[in-house]
Parts: sequence; C-alpha cells; structure tokens
Amino acid sequence: MVLGAVVNDSFLTERNLISVLGSSAALAMVVLAESLVLITGKFDLSLESVVGIAPAVGALLVLPAAQSGWGTELAAPLALLAILVAGAVVGAFNGILVVTFKLNAFIVTLAMLIVLRGVLVGATKGKTLFGMPDSFYSLATTTFLTVPLSVWLAAVAFAVTGLVLRHHRVGRALYAIGGNADAARAAGIRVERVMLGVFVVAGVLASVGGIMQTGYVGAISANQGQNMIFTVFAAAVIGGISLDGGRGTMFGALTGVLLLGVVQNLLTLAQVPSFWIQAIYGGIILVALMIARVTTGRAQD
Repeated sequence: MVLGAVVNDSFLTERNLISVLGSSAALAMVVLAESLVLITGKFDLSLESVVGIAPAVGALLVLPAAQSGWGTELAAPLALLAILVAGAVVGAFNGILVVTFKLNAFIVTLAMLIVLRGVLVGATKGKTLFGMPDSFYSLATTTFLTVPLSVWLAAVAFAVTGLVLRHHRVGRALYAIGGNADAARAAGIRVERVMLGVFVVAGVLASVGGIMQTGYVGAISANQGQNMIFTVFAAAVIGGISLDGGRGTMFGALTGVLLLGVVQNLLTLAQVPSFWIQAIYGGIILVALMIARVTTGRAQD
C-alpha cells in the first residue's frame, strides 16, 4: 500500500481500490475454478476459453440477427442460464475425457482451449458483441455499499468453497484424491464421480467469471479471456495451491488474486508497458514455485 502511494497518489483512493476489486472479480472466479481442479491433482487450461465462449453463447441467443446474433432473441434469464449450461457442458466433456477415458488432463484441456477459441471466433465472426440486455452487465454495474455485486459474489463464492473444503466431506475427498487417488478410492471415495463433478463445477464458475468480465468490459470480444490462464495459474501458485494436488486453501488463492490485482494496478499507474507486465507475472510464478518447493521439501524432511 505504501509503495502504491509512492508510485501514484491516486492508488489509495477509494475509487482506485474499488476499481482493483472490480477488475479482479472475473479473475477470482476463474482462479477459484482452477484451484478446485488443481487440488484434485489435475489441470484445466480451457477455463480461459470458457470465459469467452460461454457468455458469447448467451449473447448470440439473445441478440437479433441484425446485431450479429442468431436471431432467436431468447429471453435474458434463459440466455443467462444458457451461459451456465455452456460452462457445465464444457466441464463435463473435459471430465469425461480425463476421468472416463483416462486421457491426460493437460493435453485434453489444452486442445479444448484451442477448439473453443476457434469456435468463439467463428460464432462471432470475429466481431465484438454488444447491446445485450442490462442483466448481462448488472454484476459489474450494480453496486452494494459502493462495491460492485461481482466482488460480493466472488467473496461469497470463496467463503462458501473454503468452508466446504475445510468442514465438509466433499472437501476432504478433494484433498484425499489430490494426495493419492488410489488411497482415496480404497477409502471408499468415488474418485471418478467427484473428479467429474469438479470439472463441471469449474466450468460453471468460469462461465460466471465470463459474465462478470462481460459486464466489466461492456461487450464480448472474440478474444475475451485470451491468455487469462497464465494469470490464473500465477494467482493460484502465489496463493499456495499446489500443482501436485492435495494442498491449498481458498484464502491463499484469494490472496493471490488480490496481490496480482494490486501489482497490475501499480504497474498500470506507473505506465509500465503491458508486455513487461506479462514478463513480471512469469517471474512471480517462478519465484512462487521455488518458494513452494523449498517449503514443501522442509515440511517433508
């Protein structure tokens, strides 16, 4: 905070701090989704594409043909539901390939990322979609106590998920699967069912993140969510989510999100070029991984 004030006087203003929270809400939902998958010992790289394709499906369903939509002009509530369903379908497809067919999660979700990116560009014809109903933007534009609803929703999602992981058998099952899937199976945990459910939930959470991003930007571009996954992994790793599975907390993940949000805001206020911001994120990931490896090694010793 002190560094921010030194870099730019506007950093500590209420308006700027709320802006940091608002711009981080969509990222937070995707980090939450990825953290759940990582805890089980798997990866889902396709979440960044879900951030784009899921809200695009809803927009195309609700917009008339004259506005680049499909002409169905579906009611807004049904279109929003379709967004969540789209995320769930992508998650289910990933889960089936990884869990049922035993394919490598990294390769499967990387392929899905590429496929969905192409589908998004094709479905939107490379155009930016706008003019959707107000409900598409309300999470970002509606405020409570001057804070956007998207921030409150993300906070509640992290709190509930944290409680589930800490106190519910589902949470214990996720950690057990990430620690040793065979041992978890021997203990009576339905590993395949739980993991499939995690992929579905992750897809839904990412689609909610897509709605938040749409509201924050005010439109849906053909590259929405692109390269977001690097920031997602940076936040997760910084927050202590283990890439090996079985370790990590929602408090840590949220801390990672907020830290990256502050760092990006500081760099933006300092007028650092965007390509340097990505390089700094990469450096942060490497440092966080080294720290995690050292601390894990000491704990095992």
